[in-house]
Amino acid sequence: MATNQTDQRWFDRLLTIDRRWIYLVMALAVAIPAIFGFYVPVSVSKEVRNIYEFVDELESGDVMVIAIDYDPSTLAELHPMTEAILRQCFEKDVQVIVTALSQFGPAMADELITRVAKDFGKESGVDYTFLGYKPYPAITILAMGTDFRVPFPTDYYGTPIDEIPMMEDLHNYSDVEGVISMAGGNAADFWIQYGNAKYGVPVALGVTGVMASDYYPYLQSGQIFGLIPGVKGAAEYEQLRGIRGQGSRGMPYQVLTHLLILIFMIITNIAYVAQRRARGRVSGALGR
Repeated sequence: MATNQTDQRWFDRLLTIDRRWIYLVMALAVAIPAIFGFYVPVSVSKEVRNIYEFVDELESGDVMVIAIDYDPSTLAELHPMTEAILRQCFEKDVQVIVTALSQFGPAMADELITRVAKDFGKESGVDYTFLGYKPYPAITILAMGTDFRVPFPTDYYGTPIDEIPMMEDLHNYSDVEGVISMAGGNAADFWIQYGNAKYGVPVALGVTGVMASDYYPYLQSGQIFGLIPGVKGAAEYEQLRGIRGQGSRGMPYQVLTHLLILIFMIITNIAYVAQRRARGRVSGALGR
């Protein structure tokens, strides 16, 4: 009986451990990739490969719309995939129209576009056009289907659209090959509902990990042709391109923390079941 009571006390202590110890162990797990810098191999999913191959098949002079529809709160997940796609487009001399339909995203988007364009020697207004931000994404996406000039009479820098050489013969979705929306919110839904359903423009999405499950039905129905889910999706895209960017560097953090959470769940469930059994044995002994 003494042994049963000792086991019960041990399980009680395990289930009531100070949460600060858990935070400390989690902090150490996060520190490991920062110190040792290893990489995690990923298998490439069909939905990520579809986007890569779509861009890879574009020819010089083709035009893509890349919608940076997120803000700094989801930058860690969506910036790596956005950068990878931008670099792929610029490598192939594909012209890019960029919008930023999230209120706090334009400055962040401008920094990324400018930095990547500088690496490839691309010029604003010639190789890419950053249209910037307009409120009410649904209305903006609908208006762009009529003419880009309706919601965006000027670009992000104040230059009239009609004075931008690249935009001379570009008016609406009929003049572009497709749209890839990097979305941290419901802008993804608007691109599907209005960009694809109303105007028929091919749409693909890059979304955060927690959003991804909501958009697989659209992938299966053919309303989107590809989907990049979170950091893992970004790492997959980088692997297809043969590079190790922020997505690949973020995978070790994600894998270790998820593994640690899984271990904690297993331990606490084992402790809970064992505690119930120990209490049952103690109760039975006392009953006798």
